[in-house]
Amino acid sequence: MWRLGLVTSAVAALAAGQTFTFTIGSPVASQDGRSKLAAFVFRTEGCADPSKATVDGTAEGLIQGTRKSVALKTVALSTPGVYAVYPTWGADGDWVVNLHGTCAAASAGALIPIGPGGFNRGSSKFFPRPATAQELDAALQTLSQGRRK
Repeated sequence: MWRLGLVTSAVAALAAGQTFTFTIGSPVASQDGRSKLAAFVFRTEGCADPSKATVDGTAEGLIQGTRKSVALKTVALSTPGVYAVYPTWGADGDWVVNLHGTCAAASAGALIPIGPGGFNRGSSKFFPRPATAQELDAALQTLSQGRRK
């Protein structure tokens, strides 16, 4: 009985210490046919009940120096906590997807640059809160400057 209590306490401690965040991947990674035309997929991590997480976002772009914001089209896939993001932004300009979500009292954010070859995992940034306007501006500037080189 003592072991069961110890194991239960350890599992609860690990679950409580887990941070709510996002993990991104290729649409193929979801193994769900509905993600076939998605720009990328993401999974919520650290949420005790993934079906209770709320997620939202925008695509923020710079097109010939003009800022544009487009609502994201996200679709929950067959695995709870896994979502596909479909490209609602145009092919012109530089784009960063700004994801934000909540699970109970925890929140998470992510900035995912979209390049000519699709999303850029290596340049993506993840936060334990929604990204700030300054962080979003910096991500767009970095992406825009990288394309001009």
